[in-house]
Amino acid sequence: MIRLDRRILTHFDFFQLFLIIPIIILSYILVSEVNTTLAGKQIVYFSAGFMLFCLFFLMPIRRLQWIIPTVYWFNIVLLVSVEFFGISKLGAQRWLDIPFVHFTLQPSEMMKPALLLMLAYLIKKRPPDEEGYNLKEFLRLSFYILLPFVLIAKEPDLGTALILLLVGYAVLFVIGVNKRIWITIFVAIACLAPVLYENLHDYQKKRILDFISEKPSYHVRQSIIAIGSGGLKGKPKDEATQTHFKFLPIATSDFIFAYTIERFGFYGALGLLGFYGALIAHLLSLNYMLKNDHFTQVMTTGIAVMIFIYVGVNISMTIGFAPVVGVPLPFFSYGGTSFVTFMVLFGMLENLLTFRYDFAGKFLKFQR
Repeated sequence: MIRLDRRILTHFDFFQLFLIIPIIILSYILVSEVNTTLAGKQIVYFSAGFMLFCLFFLMPIRRLQWIIPTVYWFNIVLLVSVEFFGISKLGAQRWLDIPFVHFTLQPSEMMKPALLLMLAYLIKKRPPDEEGYNLKEFLRLSFYILLPFVLIAKEPDLGTALILLLVGYAVLFVIGVNKRIWITIFVAIACLAPVLYENLHDYQKKRILDFISEKPSYHVRQSIIAIGSGGLKGKPKDEATQTHFKFLPIATSDFIFAYTIERFGFYGALGLLGFYGALIAHLLSLNYMLKNDHFTQVMTTGIAVMIFIYVGVNISMTIGFAPVVGVPLPFFSYGGTSFVTFMVLFGMLENLLTFRYDFAGKFLKFQR
């Protein structure tokens, strides 16, 4: 059992909460303005996310590291099960139906924390040398990244698959891989880009064509109109006609950033991006304190990169700089899956940061 004492308050990273809570509050305000029913459901998601945050914060993760490979392979089994027993929604087979409770499970979301934990486990077992991982070790770690990527891309859910791929290799980049390996990979991707494009699904190709065409899609046009109408300071709730007259599609989730600007203008968007930027920078800065703790370093890097990708892709598609994909803003877009996933990740991270001592009470030494 972990003894709850003053050391928890000493090592708990309150700055993360200071940056995340305002994002959650603003999200609830905007969602409640658009749809009070969805706002009520969002409260349920907030409650579930908070309980899971507490659960994983109090879980002795360092003592349970031996179970991580089992968790990873269990999630792989779930991803394989989607191929045979999954249910389809909106043309994609990504969910498993849980009998008797009328609840569906999306294994691709569960794979996000499972992959980070597995990489943290493997890298801690065999940390890189001064020149970084050699080709053999790089391929060994790549196997654990590429396996879920292939299974999720086959559903098809290329967006989630690419996020896992980018997060996994970003972690390896920060931890350390021989630079010649990276050069080879970048050259290979450039050469194989046409082949990769030809193997995309038709709807994925259409999103890319819509993106590069001179005239943006309907969704993006309405989003740009909402953004432009917000100006510098935004509009009162009753004057945000682009959203409240239903011209702006999916205003509570995929395009909530456009509604944010319509309501609070450029200054509001700048404030929101400031919170995200500060959170990402803070997480990455923790790596300097954790140079001797590869396990926690993998988690901080992975979560920071994941937030960066989510925010970058969502905002880029909102303003027409990227194809429209279902990538939400972390802690901000309506929905339970993404919110709960990030709360679980931050619960794990707070646990690793707070309990940075062994269970006999001796603190781990970190290079500062």
